[in-house]
Amino acid sequence: MPGAADRGGGRGAGAVNRESWPGTDAEIEWQFEAQDLRLVLRWIESAAGADADPVTIATGRTTNHVDTYLDTRDRRLDRAGYSVRLRRSRRPPYEATLKSLGEAGTDALRVRLELTEPLERDDPASVGDAPGLVGERVRALVGTHRLVPLFDVQTKRRAFPIEVGGAPSGELLLDETVIRDPDGPILSRLRRVEVEASETSLAAVAPLVESLQRACGLQPAQLSKYEAALVASGRRRLDAETFGPTAIDPSNTIGQVGLAVLRRHFATMLAKEPGTRVGDDVEELHDMRVASRRLRAALALFCDFLPAEAARLRPELAWVGKMIGAVRDLDVQLEQLGEWAAVLPESDREPLEHLRSLLVEERTEARTRMLDVLDSPRYDRLVRRFGAMLRSRSGTRTASALAVAPDLVERRRRALRKAWRRIGDDAEPSAYHRLRIAGKRFRYALEFLSDVYPGETKRIVTRTVSLQDLLGAYQDAYVAIARLRQLAEERGAELGPATVFAMGEIAERYRSQMEESRGQVAATYERLRGKAWKRLRERMEATRPPAALAPPS
Repeated sequence: MPGAADRGGGRGAGAVNRESWPGTDAEIEWQFEAQDLRLVLRWIESAAGADADPVTIATGRTTNHVDTYLDTRDRRLDRAGYSVRLRRSRRPPYEATLKSLGEAGTDALRVRLELTEPLERDDPASVGDAPGLVGERVRALVGTHRLVPLFDVQTKRRAFPIEVGGAPSGELLLDETVIRDPDGPILSRLRRVEVEASETSLAAVAPLVESLQRACGLQPAQLSKYEAALVASGRRRLDAETFGPTAIDPSNTIGQVGLAVLRRHFATMLAKEPGTRVGDDVEELHDMRVASRRLRAALALFCDFLPAEAARLRPELAWVGKMIGAVRDLDVQLEQLGEWAAVLPESDREPLEHLRSLLVEERTEARTRMLDVLDSPRYDRLVRRFGAMLRSRSGTRTASALAVAPDLVERRRRALRKAWRRIGDDAEPSAYHRLRIAGKRFRYALEFLSDVYPGETKRIVTRTVSLQDLLGAYQDAYVAIARLRQLAEERGAELGPATVFAMGEIAERYRSQMEESRGQVAATYERLRGKAWKRLRERMEATRPPAALAPPS
């Protein structure tokens, strides 16, 4: 049950989120199957004569191209949710394209990320070596693995420009496609009608598409060309890895609960890895970091009821989390810097650009180290060993969850109380950090066991999240001040007096944030000691079975 202390905001399916795709355009298109393209040609001829319509179709042209789709032998791009193609022609420049993979809507509309980069060489290796948007993302996703051809898609395309109010707004495309093994036999044929539109012209073009679909009896294409070629070549889209049961019931043993929790968050960590590698959406990295934290917290909470291998893997997860956290901390500081720069006096904004450039440089270096970790044999071993442990163990020979859970929660509760007692008027930041960690472990324990006590933990978790948010803001400010101080000491001469002065102003804002958070901690903590906690404790004791605990496996 993720809370505000863990996650950023969500977004609706199919939305065009340009913040996640910086400097790029989304591909927005309708895709239809067509039995006979001659019907569509006749419709285009009639529609082109309707001059009164604000949407017009211009004279088309015919081109031919061959796309070789690429992936690693273990299909890393497909697992990450992307396809990559090399568009070949008789002479350079050639073209590399990366697209996100997603299901079409009920109206045949697809909204996907599409990045294109020119190439000078006509070979798969040139895609991974490319210096631009496509090459950078491909290298991040595949690491040291080599790209190999999957299949060729040869297309004869008739393209008709679409204009709205006289302005270019998209294309209507008639494709006759042949799918074949690379330089091999034909596997399948497709006839497609595609309508591409810009985001601003989408509403104007939609009625044209509806008219086209009705008049020509077109059916929405269920598969993209890439997906259709996968099927034709005897392949399929790869499903996310699974590691065993993840459902939790009050009747489970504590070992079953622990393993289910680990499977949930391990799957999340791996699912967020591609987005973390690509780096277009900072929330993907944040979610991967949170999943690695939750894994470590679950290993600590359930340690007495898990296989011995679990304890050996916990330091490896800490190693991964440290590398991810270094990038995340800089993301947070850059975001905060941007917000504050917007409200600073004009004279201070320009000097802060030097600081921003320095933080971006540090983030680039931290991201490079993180990718080295994710590409390392050590990380591969961690993934294999953790996955094997989760698949091979069941946890059935451990005690009842209802018998053990009250003690696990109470242990975390006592640690939280102990950390709180160290908070006084002159408490050091380290004491607030320990309180934050204790609060996080208490909250995670409640969340991990929430299905053992359905509906009973939500209120106390919400209040613990509020405490975490305050303490998280306090710790982020403390870390940022320490970084600013270090930068001023080590690179003050390079930054110059104006930038160092502006950094001092930023540090003061962080100190004010710390004081504001500190002033609210006591009242927020008190809400954890009220009726919500007493009701939960009574419920846990009331459902605790009287039978003796079973010996751990």
